[in-house]
Amino acid sequence: MQTPLYDFMKAYAESGFTRFHMPGHKGKKFVGYEDIDITEFYGADSLYEADGIIAASEQNATNLFGTKNTFYSAEGSSQCIRAMMYLAMINKKGTSRPKIVAARNVHKSFIYAATLLDFDIVWLWPKGDIRSLCSCEVSRDDLEDTLRNMEETPAAVYITSPDYLGGMADIKGLSEVCHKYGTILIVDNAHGAYLKFLTPSLHPMDLGADICCDSAHKTLPVVTGGAYLHISKDAPESFGEYAKYALALFGSTSPSYLIMASLDLCNKYLSESYKERLEKTIGVIEDCKEILKTNGWQLEKTDPLKITISAPDGMTGLGIADILRRNRIECEYSDPEYVVLMATPENNEEDFSRLINSLGKNERAYSDKISLPIKNTESVMTVRNAVFSEHEMISSKDGYGRICRELTVACPPAIPIAVPGEIISEDMVKLFEYYGVENINVVKQAGF
Repeated sequence: MQTPLYDFMKAYAESGFTRFHMPGHKGKKFVGYEDIDITEFYGADSLYEADGIIAASEQNATNLFGTKNTFYSAEGSSQCIRAMMYLAMINKKGTSRPKIVAARNVHKSFIYAATLLDFDIVWLWPKGDIRSLCSCEVSRDDLEDTLRNMEETPAAVYITSPDYLGGMADIKGLSEVCHKYGTILIVDNAHGAYLKFLTPSLHPMDLGADICCDSAHKTLPVVTGGAYLHISKDAPESFGEYAKYALALFGSTSPSYLIMASLDLCNKYLSESYKERLEKTIGVIEDCKEILKTNGWQLEKTDPLKITISAPDGMTGLGIADILRRNRIECEYSDPEYVVLMATPENNEEDFSRLINSLGKNERAYSDKISLPIKNTESVMTVRNAVFSEHEMISSKDGYGRICRELTVACPPAIPIAVPGEIISEDMVKLFEYYGVENINVVKQAGF
């Protein structure tokens, strides 16, 4: 596969041209990559008006993923999420305020999109015992019950899958329910770009989603910030027509060519021996998991590239992360209950051996974990109105009865303890304490 964008940048670096254009380093090496770091000029194309080398590179990505369109983001899935919400808004039917049905474990950028675009959120809450803020399992029956009881069809249904612990939603089942009720399914697939290259594919675009985003940099060899916005062949026509405008609406007018070049080079990487390397790596991960379980560690069910370890009695995920750090291993995430490790084909077998040796044998027992007090809550203001209201910072212990003004979440993507506009309950105060949230930003109200 060709790499039109990177080839242009490399050729320009070797051309000897005098640079009377941005960036200010003029190709001189301060960090080491400046010679290929360029901006928009003659022949270099422009991301949001692409009709040259960037368009050709994006077409390569479109062919790889088998979509109607795949577009680049140089600002991660955060930019894509805001763009997807905009596309949902212009596709909305009816005259009432737009509503998005969303599983509660959303990335911060989804709430920021609600602030900017002023839509209402109908939350899908987890049921049963809730072990972590990071997961929010939604069944097709749960979704159907919600859609059946809504007075007007929502603009979209929004799901995060895989979640931060590695849990995967039933995208096929959820998409079927969405289409039955005349709405679209949007998936934050930030942690799952590689799912396309499994056999069979588990990528949302192949399971019925209408539009989704991938943070390429999370699981593929792409510079931080590189992401894809995918549009299904069955998505509304307006999605392909307005996607670039939607991305431009929320993106910098100076997107990084270095990030785009890494996406361009990744196309070639994916088109060659990636599937075989991925399959081999997943085999190594499975072997590693079996050894960890034999050594007494309890693992959670995850997507193929994650290893999520549950903390035994007398330990926390934070403590396990400290043990790993002392052995020169840095994890992706840890909290009181879990530690999460993300692997890719760029990890070698020595990495997994170090992980196994660092953890050693666990002789502690596993008891039933606590169930977090996460319940449906009352919203008295729109997200937008709350965010733009007069506000004050208070101790989280004094939060009961106040209106949340600023998003509170343990990590992205995760269930926010409180969303702007919601009344802070006693259970929320308990969760603030459990997760070490000492201060919260609330709406300033008379009488307080």
